[in-house]
Amino acid sequence: MLAGMANAIRALSMDAVEQAQSGHPGAPMGMAEIAVSLWGEHLKHNPTDPGWFDRDRFVLSNGHGSMLIYALLHLTGYNLGMDALKNFRQLHSGTPGHPEVDETPGVETTTGPLGQGLGNAVGMALAEKLLAQEFNRDGYAIVDHYTWVFAGDGCLMEGISHEVCSLAGTLGLSKLIVFYDDNGISIDGHVEDWFTDNTPQRFAAYGWQVIEGVDGHDTHAVHSAIDAAKTNTAQPTLICCKTIIGKGAPNKQGGHSVHGAPLGAEEIAASRKALGWDAEPFQIPDAIKQAWDARESGKQSQAAWQETFDTYAKTHPDLASEFTRRMRGELPTDLAQKVREAANTIAADDSKVATRKASQTALSALAPHLPEFLGGSADLTGSNLTNFKTCTQLKPGEWGNHISWGVREFGMAATLNGVALHGGYLPYGGTFLTFSDYSRNAIRMAALMKRRVIHVFTHDSIGLGEDGPTHQSIEQIPSLRLIPNLDVWRPADGLETLVAWHASVARANGPSALALSRQGLPNLHQDADQLDDIAKGGYVLADADAPQAVIIATGSEVHLALKAQIKLKEQGIATRVISMPCTQAFDRQSEAYRNAVLPANLPRVAIEAAQSDLWRKYVGLEGEVIGINRFGESAPADVLYTHFGITAEALVASVERLIKA
Repeated sequence: MLAGMANAIRALSMDAVEQAQSGHPGAPMGMAEIAVSLWGEHLKHNPTDPGWFDRDRFVLSNGHGSMLIYALLHLTGYNLGMDALKNFRQLHSGTPGHPEVDETPGVETTTGPLGQGLGNAVGMALAEKLLAQEFNRDGYAIVDHYTWVFAGDGCLMEGISHEVCSLAGTLGLSKLIVFYDDNGISIDGHVEDWFTDNTPQRFAAYGWQVIEGVDGHDTHAVHSAIDAAKTNTAQPTLICCKTIIGKGAPNKQGGHSVHGAPLGAEEIAASRKALGWDAEPFQIPDAIKQAWDARESGKQSQAAWQETFDTYAKTHPDLASEFTRRMRGELPTDLAQKVREAANTIAADDSKVATRKASQTALSALAPHLPEFLGGSADLTGSNLTNFKTCTQLKPGEWGNHISWGVREFGMAATLNGVALHGGYLPYGGTFLTFSDYSRNAIRMAALMKRRVIHVFTHDSIGLGEDGPTHQSIEQIPSLRLIPNLDVWRPADGLETLVAWHASVARANGPSALALSRQGLPNLHQDADQLDDIAKGGYVLADADAPQAVIIATGSEVHLALKAQIKLKEQGIATRVISMPCTQAFDRQSEAYRNAVLPANLPRVAIEAAQSDLWRKYVGLEGEVIGINRFGESAPADVLYTHFGITAEALVASVERLIKA
């Protein structure tokens, strides 16, 4: 029966890829027995309730082999019918080319960019461990599940695998178990010409338990390896499974041609014969269906957990209530009021403050009311200021809610995505804005997956000064603004920074990025009554009677706009100053609001110490943009602002030209 269960995966994968004339049959066919051992004997899940909290998490990091997970979900009883498999890789089929969370029931994360699924899994395992430490009590293990990963050579070649697996070993994430599909093949052929790493020694050096030499086509051997992995409560485990890619296809197995192309009708016929599979395409024999069906056992597992949780809730009602709130992703009902109280204090502070410092102040104000905060910095805590007054440093074996990620920007970002996917914590991470390029692909994935992750990017633009063009983020802000569903905030003072944090926390359907200054910025003298206006992303900061022009500014350039407004007033020119800390939030406002803020009949000038092209959207071809369209220089910040013409005087000259035109 086990052989038949494995061959069902192979048959569905062959048939779906053939019908689509697109896809990757090699990995599903090569990993079929590993899948039978895990999903048939060990995986704790309930197909009738894919969101049950204490389920095991399964991540197909080599997401190109998506028919493997679709076959498993279909066979075990998830709401993924045979029609979905027949329409593999077609529009709105529920079976996209790479697995997508929320598109297919039972898919835990969107994978495909190799290595990122592995990073997500580290985040899931980290969240599980921390939640268990925080909420479990004697006799009540309400958080007790594993994170399982399928990964191939490609995932382990990607540099992100080093970042995240090194950290997982350091933190002793023992409920993280990774199956390495060691088939020696990637798209270009046999990897022995470009990938000769001693992978077992590499992971042993990370502090992992490594189980070598497992025959990936022997279900009993895989089962024994899983048992051994589960007994280790101190280390994550890598199970090295030797497999044959495309196993079962007699003329193509073991070669790269089976990796990413349909087998063809002739080879499929030969495969069916070699496997002894007599069923028609997309047909599964009843006995195999029954062997795979996990609905009843899943219900029983969930019912047993629910019984434990119900008793836990009676014994520890406050903990149970807090746990439920956090797993639902709900915010405390009084958070908005707490923000308003903090706003009054921040608005009263008239000192110059760098927005990175204002960010720490906002964090310290919010954190006592948001115990789900889980954040840190990629070895820049003293610069990013991601710690707060009441935070606890995470250490191996010790719970903490502030993480020193080390110099691992990409790994940090992908792991944060996994924490958000798991639930229970609200993750954020910090680095310099220029290093957002290292994190970019994971930021994009968070936006694609619509997950609440907050990126704290400090030292924006030329304001960081003497470090020079290698660290001056001229193009990063406009580049990040191009990512769909990513909110990019560039606040101008303490109050705008508090609003940016609150908006990012309250945004449940996507990530946010905060671009913060190194240099001190003046208080704009707003008050708590302007919180709602700031949250709209763009608002009238300083108006005039019958304005003749509009100045739009963000972040560290807003105070320059206010200076220019005063100078222009002295010349008899009335202007309106718009602070636009978040273009995405502004664009979501009603047309009436946007037109009221930016009247169509007024000429416009925008100023930002960054690449300027995006602002054409707001000033039009007739307007002007003061920005930086080249790399920076090494010098003190004030010298650089003058050198690049990012000044109030330049604004005055621009407005004068527009009015005279």
